[in-house]
Amino acid sequence: MNAHIAAPRSLAVDRIVAGVLEDVAAREAKVSFQDIKARSRSLSEPPRDAKKALLGPGCTVITELKRAVPYRGEITNLDSPDKMGQLAYELESVGVRLMAVQTDKRRFHGSVEDMCAVHSATTVPLICRDIIVDPYQIHEARCWGADMVPLQVELMDQARLVSLLDRIESLGMTALLEVRSSAEADRALEAGASVIGISAWSLESDAMYREAFANIVPGMPESVIKIAIGGIETGRNLLDYASHGADAVLVGESIVAANDPAGIARSLVAWGQHPSCPSRKG
Repeated sequence: MNAHIAAPRSLAVDRIVAGVLEDVAAREAKVSFQDIKARSRSLSEPPRDAKKALLGPGCTVITELKRAVPYRGEITNLDSPDKMGQLAYELESVGVRLMAVQTDKRRFHGSVEDMCAVHSATTVPLICRDIIVDPYQIHEARCWGADMVPLQVELMDQARLVSLLDRIESLGMTALLEVRSSAEADRALEAGASVIGISAWSLESDAMYREAFANIVPGMPESVIKIAIGGIETGRNLLDYASHGADAVLVGESIVAANDPAGIARSLVAWGQHPSCPSRKG
């Protein structure tokens, strides 16, 4: 496959993207692109330093805050932005130093209000966890309080990928390029990615490929920050990812759906800081 061309998408993925674009168009009808762009560039508070959080000692735990998952529905009773903010506050208090907030309403029952509430309740950098395919969303994310914005490499051609990455960085935020194959990892590197997330989850189904990280990461430059996404249920899972070079792991359901989310997060943070946990070289 030509490294500059995105692979053909499935109908399921096309439907996801179509829904995202439909929602963006509805929001843009209320607030124009020029207005949201101007707002994002006029903010006085700079983005929080996501890279610094990722480059701390050990393996960083990123908690993903969400109410639902596409193939199971509701997974936790966080029925208001205030409750989302309260949980985020508790997670920061047990050592979580980076969080991802699901703002996707259709599949995860998230909202921009959730992002704002978490931003107000915490001091840690935040990832706007959504399917980002349009420049409008990047400026929105900056206005909502995002510090890092993900791009799914499989969803766009190389020119679009580079363009959106540059836009994210022009606003002072950090781009997280998510990949699911070695070919996508090559494209992310060619685009200039400094942070790459290797996802175990398929975009089009609930299939998980936990071995994806170990298969893709060999040969990636040491300078690139590597995040393992999905499949973290225990401290042993975290250590396994760290042993293969993960600087951070993104954990969702295992924390937010637990009876004691803060307790689970505290335990995983401890595993990530344990002397036996491999740390980044240099």
